[in-house]
Amino acid sequence: MLETRATVVKIYPKTALVQANQVSGCEMCNGQGCGSSKVAQLFCDKPRQFEVVNPIDAVVGDEVIVSVADGAVLRGIGLVYLLPLVLLVLGAGLASLIAVQPKQNDAFVALGSLVGLLLGFVAAKQISARLGCYQSQPYIARQWAEKLQ
Repeated sequence: MLETRATVVKIYPKTALVQANQVSGCEMCNGQGCGSSKVAQLFCDKPRQFEVVNPIDAVVGDEVIVSVADGAVLRGIGLVYLLPLVLLVLGAGLASLIAVQPKQNDAFVALGSLVGLLLGFVAAKQISARLGCYQSQPYIARQWAEKLQ
């Protein structure tokens, strides 16, 4: 389970807008280890806000732990990036088989790629809608309590 600490900024009926308190990747080494914090600082110089499910009824100002279920990130990547890419390649391959004359081959491949890519995005949106938005969405797991030393 991926978790990060965040502060609740705004409340909606079933969700909350939270602001992540860290810009580094994992907080395990306080930016002294793998270098992910340097990369995060390079691309994410200001705090980012996210809308998450709020099952614990947190209020504005609460510091909370936001969790993402195991595998949710990988499934999301597969759905958003991999499916359109696979359909793009399949569209290009099918279009190159359909092209009769060599002069038309490039135009058919380009059109087939575009059609495959668009179908991939439409399919990803349909699949996401069928699965439901809360199945893999981040959620507030609990209130954050500082560890006592």
